[in-house]
Amino acid sequence: MAKSRETFNKKEKEKKRLKKKQEKEEKKEARKASSSRGGDLDDMIAYVDADGNITSTPPDPSEKRKKIELEDIEVSVSKQAPVDPEDLRRKGKVTFFNTSKGYGFIKDLETQESIFVHVKGLIDDIQENDQVTFETEKTPKGLSAVDVKLVEK
Repeated sequence: MAKSRETFNKKEKEKKRLKKKQEKEEKKEARKASSSRGGDLDDMIAYVDADGNITSTPPDPSEKRKKIELEDIEVSVSKQAPVDPEDLRRKGKVTFFNTSKGYGFIKDLETQESIFVHVKGLIDDIQENDQVTFETEKTPKGLSAVDVKLVEK
């Protein structure tokens, strides 16, 4: 007579699988029974009060509403005067410059940040410890100094 191929472990795994399947079906039925899909429209409406808070109660129509002029609304950017081109020029000191490689760094005297400078951005020849004026431009690798001029002492 042939031996049964079902072992105890296989039977246990099958029982667990069937139990999980049954629990999943029960959860599905419970969700269907308590589903509020297609609920009342009033349950879905939200109101915004005068302070910008979301509430479930409609606003009181007898309240006085404050009249707001369109010009009084300020959006994140303030009005600015046109920028003088001379204000864009920055002053700094050359901290490092390698003439053979053609690049170096300038330390901005106001912000103390180190700004990259390439030989292509030079107007005058510069050396380390020179006082210079320059403008900056945004490059893919960060700020870069352009129009670099020596300051006469």
